[in-house]
Amino acid sequence: MKAKKTEIRLADGRALYYFDEREDAVRAAHDPRDLPRTTTQSEIRWDPLLDQWVIIASHRQARTYHPPPDQCPLDPSRPGRQTEIPAEDYDVVVFENRFPSLSSAAVREVTGDVDGVAEPPPDGAGAATFFTREGGVGRCEVVCFTSDHDAAFPSLPPSRVETVIEAWVDRTAELGALPEVAQVFCFENRGEEIGVTLSHPHGQIYAYPFVPPRMRRQIESARRYRDRTGECLHCALLQAERDAGDRIVHETPLWTVLVPHAARWPYEAHVYSRRHVPDLPALTEEEKADLAEVYVDVLRRFEALFETPTPYIAGWIQAPAHADRDLAHLHAQVFSIRRQAGKLKYLAGSESGAGVWVNDITPERAAAQLRAEPV
Repeated sequence: MKAKKTEIRLADGRALYYFDEREDAVRAAHDPRDLPRTTTQSEIRWDPLLDQWVIIASHRQARTYHPPPDQCPLDPSRPGRQTEIPAEDYDVVVFENRFPSLSSAAVREVTGDVDGVAEPPPDGAGAATFFTREGGVGRCEVVCFTSDHDAAFPSLPPSRVETVIEAWVDRTAELGALPEVAQVFCFENRGEEIGVTLSHPHGQIYAYPFVPPRMRRQIESARRYRDRTGECLHCALLQAERDAGDRIVHETPLWTVLVPHAARWPYEAHVYSRRHVPDLPALTEEEKADLAEVYVDVLRRFEALFETPTPYIAGWIQAPAHADRDLAHLHAQVFSIRRQAGKLKYLAGSESGAGVWVNDITPERAAAQLRAEPV
């Protein structure tokens, strides 16, 4: 299916996009609120010890925090109460975050403009290298999966999931085309245990001015493997997991869901495209339709693990926007920090202090539990 996209501007100038499942849907462009222009104090700082950028966004301390259900800013607007979405109903909506970690309004202090992605400082010594900082150029968007405040992604029908996928595809392509964006990351945080401050079913999209550490490390590993073997590391690993079989959760002719051999989290599953593709926009219509079934199936399997809703993080690992695209292989990572009913997996001394994960559940056991058909 192809969603109908309508763009409007909110009262403070931020962009909002409706993705409607009905071709005859008509969207008004007026946001009656009196809002000041969004300002940010975001910057990125270079960590020379870990060879990576860190985002500093102190203005986010003032963001909306656990409002009462009847004051949720992601619900549709009603007479007398205007929200972030100036419509009485919607299918899927994407809009620029009012409290973004990264913003196109930021100005780079080092380069003086926003042309091109953020580059690591040159080798050298002293404060010029050690204390490198730049404006937090980029973009952060919110994705509302449904107008129903009490719904959850695992409860969505595949037709709605297809619309969400269309929104991800559209935003990945549009944001990835910006010269200052190096990586587009579509993700969902679900559950207060994860740190979610708005209970309405929603996700986010971050357009980073650099390739994040996880993606960059995967690219470097894939490059070394290709140099040695001439093959794609992801394709070889996927085939090895399929041959082993004991960590496979679910398969279709187009997608494979597996628990990785060296899973870090108690319950962690990767959703792999069987075909080697770099990102969501590269999927065929058939692959997107099948993904809608597979993806919601994965989330329902996580939901069936416990008697109460399972907290999880789900994110799409895509190719960088402008470089090394042939080294990436599209896949999603879904994981929960809950290791047992009433018990969370905390990132304590070894994980947070040394960066070494200690998993309480074997990947094979987790795969067996996830293989059980959700009720």
